Amino acid sequence: MNTTWIRQTALTGFAALALGWLSVGVAQARDDRREDGDHREKTLYIWAGDQARVHPDFLAVIDFNEHSRNYGRVLRTVPLPPPGNVGNEPHHCHLSVEKDVLACGGLLSLLSGQNSIFFFDVSNARHPVFLFSTNALNSSITDDFLPLPNGGFLVTQMGSAQGGTPGRLAEFDRHLQLVAEYPDDAPIGGFNPHGISADFDRNLLVTSDFIDPVTTLNVWPGDPVLRGSLRFWDLANREITRTVFLPEALGSMDVKLIPGDPNGRAVTANMFSGLVYTVDPTDGSVVQSFDCEDIVPHIDVSVRGGMVQLLAMPQWGDRLIFASFEAGQIGMLDISDRNVFVQEAIVNLGLGAGPHDIDLTEDDSRLVVTDYFLDEGDFGKIHFEGDHKVHVINVTHDTLTLDPRFELDFDTAFEYPARPHGIAMK
Repeated sequence: MNTTWIRQTALTGFAALALGWLSVGVAQARDDRREDGDHREKTLYIWAGDQARVHPDFLAVIDFNEHSRNYGRVLRTVPLPPPGNVGNEPHHCHLSVEKDVLACGGLLSLLSGQNSIFFFDVSNARHPVFLFSTNALNSSITDDFLPLPNGGFLVTQMGSAQGGTPGRLAEFDRHLQLVAEYPDDAPIGGFNPHGISADFDRNLLVTSDFIDPVTTLNVWPGDPVLRGSLRFWDLANREITRTVFLPEALGSMDVKLIPGDPNGRAVTANMFSGLVYTVDPTDGSVVQSFDCEDIVPHIDVSVRGGMVQLLAMPQWGDRLIFASFEAGQIGMLDISDRNVFVQEAIVNLGLGAGPHDIDLTEDDSRLVVTDYFLDEGDFGKIHFEGDHKVHVINVTHDTLTLDPRFELDFDTAFEYPARPHGIAMK
């Protein structure tokens, strides 16, 4: 028997079979790319904490591929390792420009003497690895992250090193090392930056002052001290060039620059008035462009305007999306006329839902919503819990539609109820 011929024939057969499998796999991959739009985000990260503040804070990794049988399912969790891994009050998070590092903040880490900034390696999207935690030197109460074009982040630190006023804007370089905290001399009028937005082409940065953090604690007598101001910066020099005070200091939580606006105008809202403003950095003018009391359907709640909180700005430049915590609504405004905004769409999640954080996919086609703001427990005055659900809303230029296929409840998805907050997608 010619064994050489047999081996050659077998190898040829195996090769043909392998090529067949490879062809099928390549074809399937092509179909997947066509089906998924190739670059659409397929992995969702939710930065969360145990409601009882007993178990470690954690990063939840969720299947975000709309065409997957596991769409909306938690794939794994990455708990923070000790020390300092419990009770940080996970807040906002953001991916680096290269999408290989996820930066996360702990709003209340200071209360336990713990680090408040946490970095994860997400180069393997569905298998994040915790890198390390760190602090800024002169500031605390970590809120939001702005990724920088060359790597690293600018971070809004609402409070001083002791948790009061002034806060700072901290910078971490591409090696995730602290560079500086800005400005050197704090401006007058309560510098407590929360929201942040930038236009790198225009060398323009804006931050919004929200609240003096220490005044939210029971050790501080009286009501929390709210802010209502925007700071416009020379981005390259990290210098504040103009401060604009809103007509009332009732909590300007977030701010977004309007894409393509010739004046570089920004939109903000006061949380406890429901008033939405357009602010022009060229002359400091402020226009009341919308009143959230006029939202239809109107939901009667204790806070005027439904307690509008975080904002999302699609790249079209003529739409604004907002979350209304007490009213349980996600709304879209037509902002084509910068002076007069018009309601375009609304999604009602229901009283008690408590939508707070919202984040758009890169193509602006999907909006992720987390239902939890902040509950300081028996040590503070802020008690805004929400129902701990995560939603996906499909977005077009003129519509918002709740995706019924995505159902994720952080009260039941784990062994213990958890609070979802920060959102990132890859």
